[in-house]
Amino acid sequence: MNCLGIDFGTTSVKAVLFDEKLRELASYKEDYTPVTNDCVVELEAEKYSELLFRVIDNIRKEHTIDCLAIDTQCETLILTDENGVPTRNAIVWLDTRATEEADMINAHFGRKKVYEVTGQAEITSTWPASKLLWVRRNEPEIWAKTKKVFLLEDFLLYKLTGEFVAEKTLQSSTIYFDIKNSVWWKEMLDFIGVDEAKLPRLIDSGECIGTYDGIKVVTSAMDQVAGAIGAGVASLGTISVMTGTAMAIYAPTDSMPAFDEGSFVPCHYSYDGSFCLLAWSPTSAMALKWFRDAFLKEYSYAQLDEMAKEIPVGSAGLTFLPYLCGSIMPKYNPNARGSFTGITPEHQPAHFVRSIMESIACMLLDNLNHLGISVNEIRAMGGASFSSLWCQMKADMTGKTLHTLKNKETACLGSAILAGVGNGCFASVQEACKMIEMDKEYRPSDNDYSKVFESYMKYDDILNVRK
Repeated sequence: MNCLGIDFGTTSVKAVLFDEKLRELASYKEDYTPVTNDCVVELEAEKYSELLFRVIDNIRKEHTIDCLAIDTQCETLILTDENGVPTRNAIVWLDTRATEEADMINAHFGRKKVYEVTGQAEITSTWPASKLLWVRRNEPEIWAKTKKVFLLEDFLLYKLTGEFVAEKTLQSSTIYFDIKNSVWWKEMLDFIGVDEAKLPRLIDSGECIGTYDGIKVVTSAMDQVAGAIGAGVASLGTISVMTGTAMAIYAPTDSMPAFDEGSFVPCHYSYDGSFCLLAWSPTSAMALKWFRDAFLKEYSYAQLDEMAKEIPVGSAGLTFLPYLCGSIMPKYNPNARGSFTGITPEHQPAHFVRSIMESIACMLLDNLNHLGISVNEIRAMGGASFSSLWCQMKADMTGKTLHTLKNKETACLGSAILAGVGNGCFASVQEACKMIEMDKEYRPSDNDYSKVFESYMKYDDILNVRK
């Protein structure tokens, strides 16, 4: 039985076909570009469905597809008439035009109430509630024609099956989904002026909703949740860490943390009806890319690793704060900026490289301390997972065992697993995750990073101060 997992990212779609043993059979990728104009980010809505059908057709040229599931980003909004014909371009999740509307929602409800119902610790212009209110206030002729409100996965499922449904993990950051009771939040809908009849029927992840040309179509999960499933995060105590351009931490939890005025970590509905914490930082491995491109362009990342290996723990007192794009979690300060501190004449390029790597490991530990959850194991993903030095550094810094994964397209694998669950190929997500193959294991060594972390936190307290 062959299961297809499709991952719709911001600028590309990836698809991987797996068999019942989770062995990769085929893959496909295609790039696309949303249209950006200042704070406005849009894409013609039908482009998404055209891409979807092209993905399926390309995979089926040489392989049978028994079932499929699609994961997407959370906040891309698509409005249609009663027949599912878009009434305007899709408003991509990155779009930030609805700042005034976000302020209106915040003034009416406040962060505490929104968090206690939806799990979202901040109220921003990217949330669909803000975007819907913007359309209602600024495009009344479009609003009058709008009879169905979709997020991206909902829209693609509708295009495949004609079913007007939405899986729940995707809805948390709409801020009109009650994650405790798994229902639409009527009070928010009333405030933004959305009739519940315009919203899809809520269902669980891993549920078969229909067929497309003989292929069973199953609900997946938001991209971060699908990626965690594909990394084998199927129980408490195991977390996933994506270290790419940004850092994203997925941590399952059986309870929703109490509201904390100083925290901006969101709590999302998870695929199994429990909850998960999603912490992120806007600059991660990107910091090393910036340094290489600016000062060591002729070096490969493997060569940077070799350079950094020659430098002792602590980078001879050099400390880097990786806030090239601001600080979001655990300390919210979008105006923070990166800095090197403690520079002396002995410091060479290798010290700077190692200092950057150590800072990202420090940022990981700082976030884990802030989350306050029990962690036994870390599953590492993203570009930094290819660096043995960096992986060992994170294991030493956190004191946790870290594993990398043989399959790198974890979101596609997670969606394929959910497709298989919905098609009866796998008894459960947990059973399927037992087949996920680890690549390398990194156990904490004798390297002591306590003074490195102490220095990082000291300078963070001094320099990362909101003006």
